Amino acid sequence: MSQVFSLVFLLTAGLGLQAERLPEWMIPLREAVYEQVLTVEEIKPLYLAASAAARRYASGADRYVALSRAEFFMGRALLFEERNPEARIHFAEGLRLAEIAVETGPSAEAWILRSGNLGHLIQADGRTTFAMANGLDVERFARNALELDPRNAAAQQTLAARLVFAPRPFGNIRRGIEMMEAILENADVERNDIFNVAVSIGWAHVQQRNFSEAIPWLERAVEIFPTNQFATELLETAEAGGGGRRRSR
Repeated sequence: MSQVFSLVFLLTAGLGLQAERLPEWMIPLREAVYEQVLTVEEIKPLYLAASAAARRYASGADRYVALSRAEFFMGRALLFEERNPEARIHFAEGLRLAEIAVETGPSAEAWILRSGNLGHLIQADGRTTFAMANGLDVERFARNALELDPRNAAAQQTLAARLVFAPRPFGNIRRGIEMMEAILENADVERNDIFNVAVSIGWAHVQQRNFSEAIPWLERAVEIFPTNQFATELLETAEAGGGGRRRSR
């Protein structure tokens, strides 16, 4: 997996993902994006099906939230294959739809999708000027989500990720780890939320060369999505750094 995608994954792992239970017609798309087995061409029918179902079964703000989420997931799939120009189109559309959702019926999910699509759009765009002009809104939108739903896992992850992954002197890995761990107690989590927390904490411990601390978290992540390349490669790194000893939590 490329270093470019790794950076994108790290900086925005929790963004735009739900703490609520997804409708059944959205789950196959989410799972495919996290599993990282299917190609973009194989994922596209899942995206089209989810978008069509959103238009058929959802209405009002909920429809725009669902459509925004479908765009977000499709953009993630394209980023994985480093098809950034195409990914930008989906994230920009996801951001537009999330903005409509906020205007139609403000909700934590609408705000976190604004945050997530914008965060990924910044990464896919790659321009420093664009990042400087829009970067602070990623956190601001997440805070707006938390005002409406203090237990929103994705919003909590966004704020913790800024500390875990930001370069010095802006980051604070120890505090970021503490905030990530607290999510499992203080937020309403689904399995993708647990994965995001586990892989983020594992990455942070690897950066500090605390391999014995990293391994249990990364094993937990791999148990959830065994084929996720970022998690499996990071676990291999931790195991090699820790002398190849696997440990269970």
